[in-house]
Amino acid sequence: MLYESDIMTEIETPQFFLCPISLQIMKDPVTTVTGITYDRESIEQWLLKAKDCTCPITKQRLPRSTEFLTPNHTLRRLIQAWCSANEANGVDQIPTPKSPLSIANVEKLVKDLEVSSRFQRALEKLHDLAIENGRNRRCMASAGVAEAMVHVITKSFIQGNKTTSCVEEALRILGLLWSSANNMVDNDNMKRMVGENFDFLNSLTWVLQLQTKNNVKVINEAMPILKLTIEAKDSTPLGNLKLEFFKVVVSVMKNRELTQQAVKSALHVLIETCPLGRNRMKIVEAGAVVELIELALEKPEKNMTELIFILLAHLCSCADGREQFLQHAAGIAVVSKRILRVSPTTDDRALHIFSLVSKFSASNEVVQEMLRVGAVSKLCMVLQADCASYLKEKARGVLRLHSKTWNNSPCIQVYLLTRFHR
Repeated sequence: MLYESDIMTEIETPQFFLCPISLQIMKDPVTTVTGITYDRESIEQWLLKAKDCTCPITKQRLPRSTEFLTPNHTLRRLIQAWCSANEANGVDQIPTPKSPLSIANVEKLVKDLEVSSRFQRALEKLHDLAIENGRNRRCMASAGVAEAMVHVITKSFIQGNKTTSCVEEALRILGLLWSSANNMVDNDNMKRMVGENFDFLNSLTWVLQLQTKNNVKVINEAMPILKLTIEAKDSTPLGNLKLEFFKVVVSVMKNRELTQQAVKSALHVLIETCPLGRNRMKIVEAGAVVELIELALEKPEKNMTELIFILLAHLCSCADGREQFLQHAAGIAVVSKRILRVSPTTDDRALHIFSLVSKFSASNEVVQEMLRVGAVSKLCMVLQADCASYLKEKARGVLRLHSKTWNNSPCIQVYLLTRFHR
């Protein structure tokens, strides 16, 4: 039996209909200043990401701004006519593309945010434009929309608004423009905006406090922004963060309904701020050690496990942190379990935790528990494993500290402790 596809003649696409970058039929052909025509999406991505901004074909210099791309209407009509003529042969129609968003249009919407009667409509329109495509987001970033969203969020905090629907939209727009994946805003300008005062940081803390138990979506939007804000701020004022701030961030780690990105952002915030001032003690007081152990027990993926162990090692460098760690029934066990199972980074931080505990908090009960839950056996396995020499040295250092106690124990085979020089 013959099917229509078996007798259909293969359609040959005219070469000049194809984009030189994607090699696909152009949907929105535009011509550069070098005279070469590309599909708009392909050349815009090229101009955005290329280290050397040159024409892919002629290798001549190109302005990075997309304002210098001229729509090739004649070629687009030819492509559309050809697609229509070959529709019966399975060629898809190409719709007429929308006119690119102009900076002037965006700037008008930003001005409308200052008029109460137009505020909500302007914010919704900006949100729709931001989620539509990357071209819109680049235009919006150039028009100062990210800065406007910071102002909207800060103003809501200062005025003490109880409803945060507009804040949620503003956070989503800001996230689309400022996230590391999109990287569309002027980072230096954003650092100046959020780094010179604490209003925006306090605004994000306020949002998280309001939504801790109510709106998961808002927290998912706010946490990556908080991470970027902390990274943008000067380290000196971050040493004066209040205990309430850390309680809010730790509460995010407790919420199992949040996305991994939100939880990772919380971990990044705590790691970034931990070494500054008295923040380590405040993070411990906020209950972070217990939450980190609980998170580790859930066997998260590699990157999150590394973040957990990096922060846990920071917190175990103070006496209160080690006390909370040892009070948790699963503390030593979960650290031991992850050694040699995740990554060298996790191994390094886990061994550092054991080193701190063995040096400064090694009561007889702790030393015996390390035997009981297999931590000592795991340290011996590190000595025998195919891993970095510095990890072996760390493990050997811990074993040396309490070798007399562990040598006399029936809980571990003697050869594991005596096989290597101590």
